[in-house]
Amino acid sequence: MSQISPPSPTEADGSGQPSLKQVMGPGLLLLFIIGDILGTGIYALTGEVAGEVGGAAWLPFAIAFAVALITACSYLELVTKYPEAAGAALYVHKAFGKHVLTFLVCFAVMCSGITSASAASRAFAANLVAGFGLDVGNGVILLIALGFMLLVLAVNLRGVGESVKVNVVLTAVELSGLLLVILISLYFIAGGNADFSRVVAFETAADKSVFLAVSAATSLAFFAMVGFEDSVNMAEETKNPTRIFPRMMFTGLGITGLIYILVSICAVAVVPVGRLAESETPLSTVVQTAAPGFPISDLLPFISMFAVANSALINMLMASRLLYGMGKRGVLPSFLSKVHPSRRTPQAAILFTTVIALGLITFVSLSPDSPVVALLGGTTSLLLLAVFALVNVSVLVLRRDETGVEHFNAGRVLPVLGTITCLYLVLPWSSGRPVGQYQIAGALLAIGVILWVMTWWSGKRTK
Repeated sequence: MSQISPPSPTEADGSGQPSLKQVMGPGLLLLFIIGDILGTGIYALTGEVAGEVGGAAWLPFAIAFAVALITACSYLELVTKYPEAAGAALYVHKAFGKHVLTFLVCFAVMCSGITSASAASRAFAANLVAGFGLDVGNGVILLIALGFMLLVLAVNLRGVGESVKVNVVLTAVELSGLLLVILISLYFIAGGNADFSRVVAFETAADKSVFLAVSAATSLAFFAMVGFEDSVNMAEETKNPTRIFPRMMFTGLGITGLIYILVSICAVAVVPVGRLAESETPLSTVVQTAAPGFPISDLLPFISMFAVANSALINMLMASRLLYGMGKRGVLPSFLSKVHPSRRTPQAAILFTTVIALGLITFVSLSPDSPVVALLGGTTSLLLLAVFALVNVSVLVLRRDETGVEHFNAGRVLPVLGTITCLYLVLPWSSGRPVGQYQIAGALLAIGVILWVMTWWSGKRTK
């Protein structure tokens, strides 16, 4: 493949702004992808997925992995063809050239990242309180969550190199927690105490067929697989992305998919499905059952803190780079493309996304028991799957754009298959999603339309 020469440290873009600093090599990119996928999803969703399909909880994770892998091929073709920040919004804009569609894609991806980070910040605060055994009210937890998001802001402003190094540490903690669950479960299984008959048993709600239950569980499990797409927004800060992105993307997806399937199989083999589905901390329940004397109840809140902290950091990195890329291309207001002269980080986009996140954290914390909080993961999955469908179509449309750069090719079958599977998991009559997810997504997109109209009107008045 042809080599892409990295810009010099002082290289500026056409607007006179300095370019983003290329600091990510293969190792950092791989850890970024793994850390982004291994977020809070697997720590919280295992029991809920099992509640949908019974002991065969591994199957929705396996299907979600397959759907993610197909769509990842489309992303790889586009990121190696157009190694720029902005990801899906950039690809849809190049394919269709419709500003309103580009804006909505940008807004949907940004909202999914900020909402996930905001929920993660709230979870961080709750786990911190539980880990230290503090008896405090909702107001203190809210302040801790806001303080944590400000800490994420400081790390993000400091630079992507520092942010990714923090990600390395947090990813190591995430992996250690999941490997701990697997190893202790295997020890329990080796002692002949596990019930493997549950692993192939389907138990679904009375109003759902097995097929619909698996679809609903896959829609939920897909939230645990999202994250791989965030890495394409770091393309401008990656060394030689054309060469290293395909290898690292496939490696990262393979590692996380294997871990998810092993965790779900071990969980169901060790703990009865009903008890697992009712637990708010399913992996803690697994280890407590497999090794009653192990102090997991004291340790897991801290492991979970690191896991959700990593999710928050990476999602805020993604959201800020997305806004920077769109501001740079004139799809969003140009002030979002402002880069810090010395740190060379997109400071305006970072501050803008953080303000939105602080508002979301406050809103969520006003009613911590609200069902909206429980629906955020499914809504994030819904928004991203709709975006993924457009990305798969964009690959086929952009085949006519000859860039002259050698790049990854996803073929013709995979993008079509990716479009069909993503739409299947989006549509209400096939995915089995609750109505609340569509209501939240609709409200977010309505806000996006209003903002687009305001941006369009402002541009018209300026002209």
